[in-house]
Amino acid sequence: MKTSKVVWIGFLYLAGLGLSACAGEGRMGLGASTPTPYPPPNYSHRVATSHVVLYYNCETPSPGGVHLDGLAFNPWSSQPVTELEFELVGVDARDRSVSEARTEARDLQLFTSQSTPFQLDLKTAGNEVRFDLHYSYRFDEGDHRDFRMSKVAWQGPILLAKQTNWFFARDACSATAHLSR
Repeated sequence: MKTSKVVWIGFLYLAGLGLSACAGEGRMGLGASTPTPYPPPNYSHRVATSHVVLYYNCETPSPGGVHLDGLAFNPWSSQPVTELEFELVGVDARDRSVSEARTEARDLQLFTSQSTPFQLDLKTAGNEVRFDLHYSYRFDEGDHRDFRMSKVAWQGPILLAKQTNWFFARDACSATAHLSR
């Protein structure tokens, strides 16, 4: 009697463990559609940093507007890229910004081999000579076991702030610059 009770408890434990593992897998897949191939097809422009690669297309769907549609990738970095933001700026002949549009990436974090889409719709002022794409993200390069840091003489937790990285692609919608190969 005692042995069968232990066997049943063990069986229930293993069944619960199996079900929780399946439930965990299901949660991880929520919101994730079919994986995007890398590099993605059908994008004419490409800009890359050491943590993020952007693929995008620029279109003028109507007079007085520019539409930028793209995908941001974290193709090789083991740390997640967070708070990815974009800004498309229309610049006039005197290098002054005359129009702008901003957006954030759909996903809060980009893990290794993950992508997220982004779109920018800019209403132009009419005197733009080029469009610059500014983008920023936060990345923590110090979260590694070999990372050494000086710290205060106490044993409490140390909070490391993620560094914000700022980049821009000059004349991002050019017919000759930043072309995807």
